[in-house]
Amino acid sequence: MAKIIWISDIQSGLYTDKNIELKGWIKRHRSSGKIVFMTIRDSTGEIQCVAKKAEILESEFGEIKNALIESSIILNGLVKSDERAPGGHELSITSVKIIGPVHPKNPFPITESAMEHSEGGETEFLLDNRHLYLRTKKMTTMLKIRSTVFGSIHSYFRNLDFIEYQAPSFVAGAVEGGSTLFEVPYFGKKAYLTQSWQLYAEAAMPALEKLYTIAPSFRAEKSRTRRHLTEFWHAEMEIAWGGNNEVMNHGESLVRHIAKTILDERTEELNILGRDLELISTYADSKYPRMRYDEAVETLQKLNVEIEWGQDLDYSKEKILTQDFDVPHFLTHYPKIAKPFYHRPDPDDEKYVLCHDLLAPEGYGEIIGGGERTWSEKEILERIDEEGTPREPYEFYIDIRRFGGVPHGGFGMGVERVCSWLSGAEHIREVIPFPRDSRRVTP
Repeated sequence: MAKIIWISDIQSGLYTDKNIELKGWIKRHRSSGKIVFMTIRDSTGEIQCVAKKAEILESEFGEIKNALIESSIILNGLVKSDERAPGGHELSITSVKIIGPVHPKNPFPITESAMEHSEGGETEFLLDNRHLYLRTKKMTTMLKIRSTVFGSIHSYFRNLDFIEYQAPSFVAGAVEGGSTLFEVPYFGKKAYLTQSWQLYAEAAMPALEKLYTIAPSFRAEKSRTRRHLTEFWHAEMEIAWGGNNEVMNHGESLVRHIAKTILDERTEELNILGRDLELISTYADSKYPRMRYDEAVETLQKLNVEIEWGQDLDYSKEKILTQDFDVPHFLTHYPKIAKPFYHRPDPDDEKYVLCHDLLAPEGYGEIIGGGERTWSEKEILERIDEEGTPREPYEFYIDIRRFGGVPHGGFGMGVERVCSWLSGAEHIREVIPFPRDSRRVTP
């Protein structure tokens, strides 16, 4: 098979004044009798291509003249440098072969008009045609940034000798609360789709000590905000002998590493999205301030937000709290009554737990939640009983404390939320190939 020549390499000048074979898809097309102008795209970019009737076979000219958008095509031609052409280069076509034609009776539905109507967010039409919408420049750009975010998470943990570890997707109990569990039949029993890797990570913590994962998590949330999905990708970590401060240090370092990596590797994509590179640089280089829950409540009350001490902060309150943030902020020491049993009470004041959320600026809200775990058998039994949670589903979790329990902690990061924030997405659906929410399970 002949070497594939990428459009990005052509536009870089690598093939100027050379005859090449180009493979791609038709993005735009127009003709004027004896000449056809096309924009061809591949995964790396776009290039203008020109076919003149006098310079190619008549049958091929007829084919290319009538070709429709998104037909796949193989072109041969001469690469020319042309300042007037988008990207600075143009392909003068000498031969053409349509590989996958689009039928005139069923043209590609994602038109320029459909895209214009989606500027304020993806329409139901674009969501219904997600399998085709992925081909657009906006989605291609988002998916490249997403890939880089995933790669940077792996590189951060692996460079620090963390072990990647997987946990089951079918579980018997909740991590975040029973109201958001997806119940599924399991051979005559009840099972649930996992909300988090955490409980099973804690089981492996005495064996591996430093571990992480990137895996899907599931939350049966009916929220219709721009930041909620029912299936999302979760980057989680757990460390032995670590407390809340150590876990926060890792969370901050990871987010800064992600921001720096997309700056280094995806500048072109960030520019396409109109993102402020200086802003991303600030997120990569700055220290992230830390504030306690009580301070956050006082701040919100001064802004006339109705909130009582002990309430968790929902997105509407996070959005107000972060509107004046220049960089992400940690929110620490939530009241014990607001958090699940696995958060360790603060030895200095047991009304609070040793936990944290990392809130992103620009109104994006929580991107990380974590903290120190309740690590002794006595404390975990007290916390489970306080909440009225049955012990049986968590016997394996209690065993971790019975047999050599040690201080430990970890966090979970919503990967799509980080992608949304750093790319400046209007909605979390824009940064995942096939979004799932309370209204959509297709395509």
